[in-house]
Amino acid sequence: MTDAAALPGQPRGGVISGAATARAHCVLAPNPSAMTLDGTNTWIVAEPDSDRAVVIDPGPLDEGHLKTVVDTVERAGRRVELTLLTHGHPDHAEGAARFAELTRTPVRALDPALRLGDEGLAAGDVITTGGLELRVVPTPGHTADSLSFHLPADAAVLTGDTVLGRGTTVVAHPDGRLGDYLDSLRLLRSLTVDDGVTTVLPGHGPVLNDAQGAVEYYLAHRAKRLAQVETAVEAGHRTAADVVAHVYADVDRSLWPAAELSVRAQLEYLGEHGLV
Repeated sequence: MTDAAALPGQPRGGVISGAATARAHCVLAPNPSAMTLDGTNTWIVAEPDSDRAVVIDPGPLDEGHLKTVVDTVERAGRRVELTLLTHGHPDHAEGAARFAELTRTPVRALDPALRLGDEGLAAGDVITTGGLELRVVPTPGHTADSLSFHLPADAAVLTGDTVLGRGTTVVAHPDGRLGDYLDSLRLLRSLTVDDGVTTVLPGHGPVLNDAQGAVEYYLAHRAKRLAQVETAVEAGHRTAADVVAHVYADVDRSLWPAAELSVRAQLEYLGEHGLV
């Protein structure tokens, strides 16, 4: 999911697997890679005194991981009441159907194709399972169906792949669009400024303690990359592959295919705004 190595915000340090806030506990999936960092963060969220829990992003279809999530919930004296998805990429959602079988719970997502049950998710929805309050925040851009979840009681936001704990995320063109992504980052920034959010609980990588710093970093990074792409086009680099080779020369080549998706989104954005 990353296309840069710099650290946004202030990482808590190390791989998060365990309690991250009073209400959020991470179970790290065993699927590390250049794209997934240390693996997918599956989040268990519950009120401290509740016997019910919400699971966000069960992760890949890995029986051992899914069982570990269930066991972690049960060891805390709880049961899974609901499963939520931040978006439909397989490293977050592939295991959702099997997890629903194991827990006999519905799966709610923005994309109807990913839902199991009658209810979906939409902007402004509030999840109140077991006394918990999770507010659905639409954050398209990485993908069209990307959502974040605001956890007011912990001054935290679960961002899926919209903001990562390390590096920056890919705008997965053509499903992902840069204009949408920039709007989503500005919306997340408003949560840090107006709603007191201080902590990012990401879909990959460590927890970020400086939510506003992380979002500001992302916005600055996108502005810098966009300017670099515009300059590359003006210098005669016309195709997305040529622009990647010029702009991302310092990035590991294994990440160039992902970078090309972001570049395509940037070129589309520049074209829409009459800049190339």
